[in-house]
Amino acid sequence: MSLPNNEELTTEQLLHAQAHVWNHLFSFINSISLKCAVQLRIPDIIHNHGKPMTLSQLLDALPIPHVKSPFLYRLMRILLHSEFFVKIDVSDNDEDERYWLTPASLLLLRNAPLTVGQLCN
Repeated sequence: MSLPNNEELTTEQLLHAQAHVWNHLFSFINSISLKCAVQLRIPDIIHNHGKPMTLSQLLDALPIPHVKSPFLYRLMRILLHSEFFVKIDVSDNDEDERYWLTPASLLLLRNAPLTVGQLCN
């Protein structure tokens, strides 16, 4: 593959360009995931719990069926990657993995003084 000036692209340039395109094509996933978290009130649920929550505790507190747990796990992974939550490891066991709030997720609390959560609805 070559550029308009007939300069050949290196493998590294091609991979970088491909990653750039894919990143923009799928960037909507972050905003949709954030909107979903706010609509489910995940930041409020964790905040009201008062301490980090396991995935099963979070699932019990949410108004969704338990068969959706694989999707909740995926949602939380995206939100972790986007730094809206942090993962706290209590032990080496995956079940002891807990989710906690970040400064960004505090801005999503429904009753926070500087809330921006309503912008996600």
